[in-house]
Amino acid sequence: MKKLLVLATAFTALSGLASADIQAPPGSTYTATRKLGRAISNILYGIVEIPEQMVRKQDGFGRKAEWSYGAVDGTNRALKRLGYGFYELFTFTCPTYRGTFKPPYQRCGEDNRIEMNPSDGLSEFPPELGAESYFSHNRSQSY
Repeated sequence: MKKLLVLATAFTALSGLASADIQAPPGSTYTATRKLGRAISNILYGIVEIPEQMVRKQDGFGRKAEWSYGAVDGTNRALKRLGYGFYELFTFTCPTYRGTFKPPYQRCGEDNRIEMNPSDGLSEFPPELGAESYFSHNRSQSY
């Protein structure tokens, strides 16, 4: 009887651990509404890629590259965002990328550690100009 009680306790403890699966898998944040929001932001704010790439090229290559290489690369990326925006706008109800709602154009940072590879892939949402709102720290103190 004691052996049966020990086995039942061990089985209950191990079955409790076995059911501790991922309750919210990583893909659960990618929904149709997020895809629609991504489409709208790519259409409306994709043009921000032009000055963003101009600043990046100036920092990396100098002022002459800013207006030549930066403007051309920014226009290329803005047009890509516009195209992806309309594609996702028309298909936001369908899981199109490998049966999920994830962005199809993110080659770099698929494990969500890297937001954007400036030379290879696009980030999920367009870049922000000026003060970037995703930094939550500041120099003020709150009591």
